[in-house]
Amino acid sequence: MSAEKPVFCVVGAGHGGIAMAGHLSLLGFEVRLLNRTAERLLAIQTEGGIDVTGEVEGFGRVAVATDRAEEALPGADVVMVVVPATGHRAVAELCAPHLKSGQIVVLNPGRTFGALEFHQVVRGLGCKDDVMIAETQTFLYASRVTGPGQVKVFRVKNHIPLAAIRAHRIPECLKVVRQAYPQFVPGDNVFKTSFNNIGAVFHPALMILNTGWIEDADDFEFYFQGGSPSVTAVLEKLDAERVAVAAELGIEAMSARQWLYFAYDAAGKTLRDAMRANAGYRGITAPHQTQMRYLTEDVPCSLVPMSSLGKQLAVPTPVMDSLIALASAMHDRDYRAEGRTMEKMGLDTLSVKQLRLLAIGELPEGETEEVAEEEEEQ
Repeated sequence: MSAEKPVFCVVGAGHGGIAMAGHLSLLGFEVRLLNRTAERLLAIQTEGGIDVTGEVEGFGRVAVATDRAEEALPGADVVMVVVPATGHRAVAELCAPHLKSGQIVVLNPGRTFGALEFHQVVRGLGCKDDVMIAETQTFLYASRVTGPGQVKVFRVKNHIPLAAIRAHRIPECLKVVRQAYPQFVPGDNVFKTSFNNIGAVFHPALMILNTGWIEDADDFEFYFQGGSPSVTAVLEKLDAERVAVAAELGIEAMSARQWLYFAYDAAGKTLRDAMRANAGYRGITAPHQTQMRYLTEDVPCSLVPMSSLGKQLAVPTPVMDSLIALASAMHDRDYRAEGRTMEKMGLDTLSVKQLRLLAIGELPEGETEEVAEEEEEQ
């Protein structure tokens, strides 16, 4: 750790990464910016920083803006990964050779099992250093790039759960990152942050069940008009499947209705009532195409991992599976094959006990296969 303030490396130069890098600099921290392609960095390299407007105002200087991990990562205390969840594996592969003991990696956000995937990839590539890997439940900023090296911050959220693999190290992680972001609060463990990924409930189902309207080019209110009685009946069942998979793992996931009350003070006897009571959803119009992150990210990196774990734990997820199949058919892709599965992460042979031990850091590295064999013999 640096003698004074931690040094941050932000990975990702999209809407969120640019906002985070600029804001961190304005907060007085040294910032490096790493992007997998160089083109998005040209204006920032030329100007020496990022012009930030909106809820945050000023010019945030960036010490290093590069597409080379070996230039950005050495000396960084905290690596803030701000890329779509579909890019987490590629970022882990990029960073693994350059991560060192004492560094903290935070996925903003992890979606579902992002920290677990990152951990498995980094370890699989031979990184044995004591790197702390964490994830947030949702993203801190609502922001949009407005031009080369320019970003507008519409909102900075005030309450973001964060959890680390090795759950006992969450206080240690928060002690560092809260120097910049007091908004981060303890998230219990990485399964809790993953299962409370409520976008997995709202985004794909609302998109798929309103596809005709979305592609018609007429504006409609996504959550209000799109959340018709029949559509929200599907959302309720999808939400129940998510909660059931979490419960089989011993995790009490917040229902979507509870989350609306927690996040927005929006109450209702049904999920639809709570959605319509949420003033924060009013005026949000639907996208005009289905090729966007509510499907391309939330299906493979939110629904697929939940469904995959459900299968492993013998918890039926028929609505979830149907939405994955429909999204795959709509886009002519196999989201289940592309997505974040337990098999791909090398976790498909683990029992509930082993998974929970892995999340809290009591399962030693390399022990998963050995323990699995012992349990089969018993």
